[in-house]
Amino acid sequence: MSTYDAIVLGGGAAGLFCAAMAGQRGRNVLVLERAEKVGKKILISGGGRCNFTNLDAGPANYLSANPHFCKSALARYTPREFLDLVERHDIAWHEKTLGQLFCDGSARQVVDMLLEECAKGPGKVTIRCNEEVSEVAHDGARFTVATQYGSFTAPSLVIATGGPSIPKMGATDFAYRLARQFGLKVVEPRPALVPLTLGGEEVLFRELSGVAAPVEARAGKVAFREAALFTHRGLSGPAILQVSSYWQHGEPVAIDFFPDRTDGWLNDAKRERPRTTIRAELRKDLSDRLADVLADQIGLDSELGNCPDKALRAATTRLANWQFHPNGTEGFAKAEVTAGGISTAELSSKTMEAVRLPGLFVIGEAADVTGWLGGYNFQWAWASGYAAAQAL
Repeated sequence: MSTYDAIVLGGGAAGLFCAAMAGQRGRNVLVLERAEKVGKKILISGGGRCNFTNLDAGPANYLSANPHFCKSALARYTPREFLDLVERHDIAWHEKTLGQLFCDGSARQVVDMLLEECAKGPGKVTIRCNEEVSEVAHDGARFTVATQYGSFTAPSLVIATGGPSIPKMGATDFAYRLARQFGLKVVEPRPALVPLTLGGEEVLFRELSGVAAPVEARAGKVAFREAALFTHRGLSGPAILQVSSYWQHGEPVAIDFFPDRTDGWLNDAKRERPRTTIRAELRKDLSDRLADVLADQIGLDSELGNCPDKALRAATTRLANWQFHPNGTEGFAKAEVTAGGISTAELSSKTMEAVRLPGLFVIGEAADVTGWLGGYNFQWAWASGYAAAQAL
């Protein structure tokens, strides 16, 4: 049986970074990855360019049953610190929008950087792929992990296997099963950053598949101004993915199709251009196909000069608060991340260690901390991995 200072389950962003930081503290670390290679989610992220962090990442950008939990780790390892690491590896990057940082080249550069960091020492990081964990045991002092190739033991075990989102990449609920084995509570996992599906009378909007528009989307008390995209199943695009993390089944999603227009803008258009139509006005900002569907739904077909002011005010209000009633999401198969996970009430916010089982750590997406779209989940991977590494 091989002995290590720590065993990290999962060779994704959080697991690799944690192993690297612990190795640089002199620890002898084993990383076990069930896939044929590490960093598979990193490689497909950001369209293959890896949106590796967000300059604005802070506690307000994360969902959790305990919204304060992420504060400590995020403060102790910041986006600027990870960017410094990227620059030390001479990886060219650019800011796209809203603080989102991407590689100029390939996401492969981030994986290679993490592997180089793992190789630095003075400790040793051993990475083993194609390892299927069959059993994890704890004898009160050490953890023993068995795979098809043998058994490994260490006083510390790090759960970094993520959540069940994107199962085609090999994602499973393994982290939750392991947590329950050791008596840790799990907040019900659900798909997040996921497209929403439409049914019933709203099926007509599926005919707009491929049409996008800059909007403000709202669910509950949150609102995001980005693009919405109509799909053959419903709604997607950055604005929709963002609100999906907050959306509760049975609740509506509201879309403002004209977030930059002032109240009464159709009435203003009536005074300035009485012979124009709502359809023509909508086409100024929206694609013809979307404008036509909205105009048909509003039902005011005559020239604006012939439309009552009250009706135009009602149309303006509806366009600013168009209610969609999703009947579900596209599920974990299309979800970028998982909301919920191993309860933060079980963990130290400083070290990510299980309060009731010293030596067991939970980092990254496995924990009940979920970031917004745009590099926030990677920053949580780095920050939580760093926090755990300092305690290993």
